[in-house]
Amino acid sequence: MSKAGTFRQLHNQSTPLLLPNAWDAGSARLIEAQGASAIATTSAGFAWALGYPDGRMLPFDEVIGSVRRIVRVLEVPLSVDVENGYSDDPKIVAAHVMQLVDLGIAGINIEDGPDAASLLAAKIEAIKEAVAKAGVDLFVNARSDVFLASLVEKAKQPQEAIARGHLYASAGADGLFLPALVQPSDIKAIVGAIRLPLNVMALPGLADAATLGKLGVRRLSAGSGIAQAVLGRTKAMAADFLAHGRSETLDDQPLPYSELQHLFA
Repeated sequence: MSKAGTFRQLHNQSTPLLLPNAWDAGSARLIEAQGASAIATTSAGFAWALGYPDGRMLPFDEVIGSVRRIVRVLEVPLSVDVENGYSDDPKIVAAHVMQLVDLGIAGINIEDGPDAASLLAAKIEAIKEAVAKAGVDLFVNARSDVFLASLVEKAKQPQEAIARGHLYASAGADGLFLPALVQPSDIKAIVGAIRLPLNVMALPGLADAATLGKLGVRRLSAGSGIAQAVLGRTKAMAADFLAHGRSETLDDQPLPYSELQHLFA
């Protein structure tokens, strides 16, 4: 079975697929070594690691380079966050995605954000057409920012998410990602109304994975959370080291050098 096929099957379990999102080859390999059955990237973490702000600012050549390095060290399926596909032209987006498919990825996240839902639908259709023409498989996770960016007023968000879910499913999407969806009643309503596996993002106030599984959620992503925590710890340690010059600052649960070397042997 292809890695895309394996990745697709991971969405058919009674418990959510857990994805602690990586931001470079090192973090991806480390997460894989902890037992992850698949790896997903965080576009925010990707951007920060390469010296860019998040939000569709990362040059696509940089995305290609990062994905190539990650694929080289991984055995498990990889899903890449491609933001908006780095173009408003569906044909260009499909060409971008196929470059990643050629590297061996199993899936993508592609978002609507402030764009019209119809534009994302057109991009998904173009991607699926290109994938079918190439005779390969790719899990396309349609991300909608209805909740995250409050694209409509709060009371209308569940119904708007359902409407977009139907549209993206009709375009060929394989999953629906709704970051900032946390209310159990909203989750239950959306799961009951759409036929796509639902993906939510870990945030304060969200139920744990076991409870989410009972609500019908099939995928739980860490988003940029781990990258932010790592960078936050880096900031604190660097500030302390610069202020005091104490070697003890660096002796705070570091991974042994030998363990890190073994990951990439």
